[in-house]
Amino acid sequence: MRPTIMSAKNERTFDPKEFLATIGQGRKIVAAAKKQTIYAQGEACDAVFYILRGKVKLAIVSKMGKEATLGILSEGAFFGEGGLAGQPLRMGSATALTDCELMRIDKKTMMLALHEEHSLSAMFTEYLLGRNIRFEEDLVDQLFNSSEKRLARALLLLARFGKAGVPEAVIPQISQETLAEMVGTTRSRVSFFMNKFRRSGFVDYGVSGLHVNSSLLNAVLYD
Repeated sequence: MRPTIMSAKNERTFDPKEFLATIGQGRKIVAAAKKQTIYAQGEACDAVFYILRGKVKLAIVSKMGKEATLGILSEGAFFGEGGLAGQPLRMGSATALTDCELMRIDKKTMMLALHEEHSLSAMFTEYLLGRNIRFEEDLVDQLFNSSEKRLARALLLLARFGKAGVPEAVIPQISQETLAEMVGTTRSRVSFFMNKFRRSGFVDYGVSGLHVNSSLLNAVLYD
């Protein structure tokens, strides 16, 4: 008889957060230093990752060599799940934006867990639906908002305003080139708007990173 995840845990109540935070068969905790490549575009889709600590940048490079940032993910986010839907190779790359601690889950282990454990399946589905809504909002943002508002929204998302829990007081150092890729504009425009935000007191540069003030939400997005 095939062993199950439940039998491996001695039939304890399944806790998806515990599953995503502890070492077990087919899963391990890996560390990624700042700027380290977690996986590269074109590699095999053989695992799913869950962020325990840190921030990860997802990007894709065109055949012409132009890079686009698809998103910046924080603690509690899944990424690299394309293989679960039959994707053989990575469509983009994942890079540690800060020092990260990740749970790497083999494709077969993740598929078995999703099949057998309703609570994990519900958590994973909720995350994917939320990210799909985020992608739709990103599209609307690109089509209808100015580059200034797109930058403001990107900064607020990085600081996790509107997310569960307390917003982050400081965003780790992120280059203006990366912000420009996220917003879909030039580095010079990002520099211009960041200086404008700083003069208005919406953001402030510190030793530990970029401070984003809640005043940016009302002053720019709800203008």
